[in-house]
Amino acid sequence: MLGWAVTFLVIALVAAALGFGGIAGTSAGIAQILFFVFIVLFVVALIARAVRGRPPL
Repeated sequence: MLGWAVTFLVIALVAAALGFGGIAGTSAGIAQILFFVFIVLFVVALIARAVRGRPPL
C-alpha cells in the first residue's frame, strides 16, 4: 500500500511539473489518502501484535 502511495505521489509531481493541475491535485489527494490508510493499518497491526503478547517490533 505504501508503494501505491509513492506511485501516486510521483505521478502528482510529474503532472505538476508538466502543468496538469487537475491530474496533479487528484494524484496528490489519492497519495495522501493511501498514506494515511497505511499508517492506520500499521498502528492496528502494532496494537494487535502487542495484545497477543509479543513486543512491538
